[in-house]
Amino acid sequence: MASFLQFLLLFSSSIHLIFVSADDDQSSAAQPRPRPPMPILRPTNLFLKVQKDGATGLHVTQIFKRTPPVQLNFVLDLNGQFLSVNCENKYLSSTFNAPVCHSAQCSRANTHSCRTCSPRTPRLPMARPGYCHVNACAVTAVNPVTQQSAISELAEDVLSIPSALGSWPGPRVTVPQFLFACAPSILLQRGLPQNVQGIAGMGHSRISLPSQLASHFGIPPKIAFCLASGSGQNGIIFFGEGTFVMLPGTDVSRQLMYAPLFIGQQGEYMMNVQSIQINNVVVPLPPRLRSNQATLSTTTPYTMLHQSIFTALTRLFIRKFPGVPPVTAVAPFGLCFNANNISYSKMGPQVPSIKLVLDNQQKIRWTISGQNAIVQARPGVMCLAMVNGGMNPRAPIVIGAHQMEDNLVQLDLVNSRIGFSNSLLLQRTNCANFNNNMTTTP
Repeated sequence: MASFLQFLLLFSSSIHLIFVSADDDQSSAAQPRPRPPMPILRPTNLFLKVQKDGATGLHVTQIFKRTPPVQLNFVLDLNGQFLSVNCENKYLSSTFNAPVCHSAQCSRANTHSCRTCSPRTPRLPMARPGYCHVNACAVTAVNPVTQQSAISELAEDVLSIPSALGSWPGPRVTVPQFLFACAPSILLQRGLPQNVQGIAGMGHSRISLPSQLASHFGIPPKIAFCLASGSGQNGIIFFGEGTFVMLPGTDVSRQLMYAPLFIGQQGEYMMNVQSIQINNVVVPLPPRLRSNQATLSTTTPYTMLHQSIFTALTRLFIRKFPGVPPVTAVAPFGLCFNANNISYSKMGPQVPSIKLVLDNQQKIRWTISGQNAIVQARPGVMCLAMVNGGMNPRAPIVIGAHQMEDNLVQLDLVNSRIGFSNSLLLQRTNCANFNNNMTTTP
């Protein structure tokens, strides 16, 4: 009898264990298993949205700086040496620092000058924005519109920028100790759009925005930008290996043509122009001006030409535009027409095309046509969107922002070449179509 009771106890215990095990399996099956942690991917490229300011024609981007982060407006300066910031206008940040003179940061900025403070200038021994710091690094900040300059202080603080993983937006990523210049507020006010807090220098220097981003994140030193032509529309600028797919699914990078890229003494981006053509006819130029280095400038609204080049180009332009006589010019332009005599196409106003020939074989040509060649100066008057730069311009040819709008331009410092698409209107798209999917995740 006792053995029979022991058998029953063992049997019931086994059945209980079986049911408990089955219930545990069902419970674990019903509960969703935790997802494995997503791998942290290094961004393949970074990007900034860029808008055209209607009042000045300058292009403005927004960058997050400081701790806590604040979104600030900066004028895009393709040739600027560094980021210049107005530190006198309510600059509050817990991570601000002013590197001392002869420090590693100053060497990186290629400055060996020490800041001196006048008796009337507020100064503090500790780092605080808007004050003069004894023995801080001195740098020279420049307003690219007025060409005025001022002694400024090298500083460092947190900078955040949107990232992209291929053609998809990623989170904002951070440079903890981004070097920039604290510039006087008066320098960053004249000639610039309202509410702008500084200049975003994109030139070829060790502390320009592209250089610091490439160094910190290990992305290739490449810059690609597409400036929108309409006021308030979003263009874009990419840092690194960009994916240039636009609505309706057009990969505009396939259309890029490449020419050699050169770097000027001030870190500006340049290319050689072998000749200029209007409707495939070469503009006759003096021998010393037949081959010129052209500078690209986002802070020059319209292409500026040496006076001899401008005179020869406008004469040929008039001959190639029969039936549309010039009218009184509207400053700052030198050649204007009655808008009622100009017809339109998908490229904009139908006017003679201007081509910058960039190779001896005349196969690589930057074409300026339609809305890139002409601008409405006032109601009823349209003008050639180029200006006379006088006899002593800073470069014989300065390609302005108007000529680069609705074009994809890539500055490839890895291969020392410049790529350009010519007008995207030919592909029935424009630079504003880049941003439909580019919404940043925090």
